[in-house]
Amino acid sequence: MKNNTIVDVIIMGGSYAGLSAALALGRSMRQVLIIDSASPCNKQTPHSHNFITQDGATPHEISELAKEQVLHYNTISYIEDLALSAHKSDSGFSVHTKSGKEFSSKKLILATGITDIMPSIKGFSACWGISIVHCPYCHGYEIRNKKTAVYADTPTALHLAPLVKNLTDDLSLIIPDQAEANMEEIQLLNKYDIQVMHTEISAIEHQHGHLQNIVFADGTKHTFEALYAPLAFKQHSYIPEELGCKFTEKGHIEVDAFQKTTVEGVYACGDNSSMMRSLAQAVQSGNVAGAMVNAALAQEHFSL
Repeated sequence: MKNNTIVDVIIMGGSYAGLSAALALGRSMRQVLIIDSASPCNKQTPHSHNFITQDGATPHEISELAKEQVLHYNTISYIEDLALSAHKSDSGFSVHTKSGKEFSSKKLILATGITDIMPSIKGFSACWGISIVHCPYCHGYEIRNKKTAVYADTPTALHLAPLVKNLTDDLSLIIPDQAEANMEEIQLLNKYDIQVMHTEISAIEHQHGHLQNIVFADGTKHTFEALYAPLAFKQHSYIPEELGCKFTEKGHIEVDAFQKTTVEGVYACGDNSSMMRSLAQAVQSGNVAGAMVNAALAQEHFSL
């Protein structure tokens, strides 16, 4: 695609949400440009689950199949590049990329994702997505019946406890803060034989990403096979902030039920704007974003 060609929609991010949005738009004959840096957050995850028809496939297999199907529509173009900035232009939006190119569009869809903030714990990042996971729905079945721990603050650990206990009888909560559960919560944890350890993790011992031991701040170590660890995150791209999008208290891009951000003409989908992190959710929100952008374009054209 030539520089300065004005397309209907630029989609920043070509993973599941972005490709899903592109599919809805391509089937409506919209001229679409996908700009993707080819750096998905789940690139280390060995298999993807809880997505019907693709359960157990690798993330790469799913995205490559999706890309092949999406690019079947000749109004959709895809470039591997990194969008560095975006701003309002006379025609809508102008996007500049790392390779020095500039593209313009009437509407903009942000499918830019988020970046997990890894704790400074030796061995942690090597296990991320393999034996240290964030979600019982995405990974819980595969690590069921294993000796498992939850590493989180007190409210989050207590939230995850019943979900994870349903998948394993051997569960411990590792809580780095000193906030104690209330008496009722303590009684409930005792009833289900869930051990609580108020301590920091200093290292993870593993074999090729598969957890073996957790080493604590006092030097002791305990054997575990799986660890749930909901991580803090940041937006993968600073462009939503540059455009003036509002964010939720948790740090997600604020969107309405139609995936519209607070900036006119800008939509967001996928992990950057949802608390529910899953492939299925990303595809769903991308589909909505694509449909709503097409509807907006149609209404703008279909007027007196």
